Amino acid sequence: MRGRVLIVAGSDSGGGAGIQADIKTVTMLGAYAATAITALTAQNTEGVFGVLPIPADFIRRQIEVVLDDIGADAVKTGMLHDAAVIETLAAILQERAGAVPLVVDPVMAAKGGARLIDPDAVDALKRLLIGRATVLTPNLPEAEILWGSAIADVVTMRAAGRELLRLGCRAVLVKGGHLPGDIVTDVLVTAAGSKMWESPRIASRHTHGTGCTLASAIAAGLAQGLGVEEAVDHARTYVQRAIASAPGLGRGHGPLDHAHPLDPPR
Repeated sequence: MRGRVLIVAGSDSGGGAGIQADIKTVTMLGAYAATAITALTAQNTEGVFGVLPIPADFIRRQIEVVLDDIGADAVKTGMLHDAAVIETLAAILQERAGAVPLVVDPVMAAKGGARLIDPDAVDALKRLLIGRATVLTPNLPEAEILWGSAIADVVTMRAAGRELLRLGCRAVLVKGGHLPGDIVTDVLVTAAGSKMWESPRIASRHTHGTGCTLASAIAAGLAQGLGVEEAVDHARTYVQRAIASAPGLGRGHGPLDHAHPLDPPR
């Protein structure tokens, strides 16, 4: 089975992040992508210039019709802009997809700094959605908001992961790309312990959509029957190669090369 991934996230008109990055990633990894769009954004590599939220009842309708007909082997969430959307999503997943693996990417800000979630929605995210996640994938700023403390090194990354695990999720992948240094470290924390990945930092400003891409790649792996650790490992490899072969588009934080397996050698 190729694996069916339902993506619940916002649209990026620049194509580098959000739903667009999610669809490209899931497709390139051999799974099938269906979507429920939570918001439209007007953005490019230089920033977010407008956000048009989709009403919660229409988001619910999108999810219902997909699950009723196509179904899902994994669900991935991205931009969930307010508490009403999170409450609606949590309810429909409980009703229709309670046993389906869930990857929660707690999107809170765009690469350029624009806030993409209402402050009061963070509590709803913690109470209603993270607790049923198979994998939670915060970057360091997101992990600091969810944990409530600063993260300065790998030791505190592990501590944050253990604390976030107490919210009820099965695994937390704390992404260390925001720490300084030539090595990027990611830490996966589960009830069984922790695993650390280290990779040389790729010098590039073209990293827009890395979080969306990684979470969607993990979801594709879970949908195809991989365990959490193996799904994370495959996803990290995909993202690293996508950054290394980024096409260099735009004046700001450019997109990755999601199609890199199809590209000829350079």
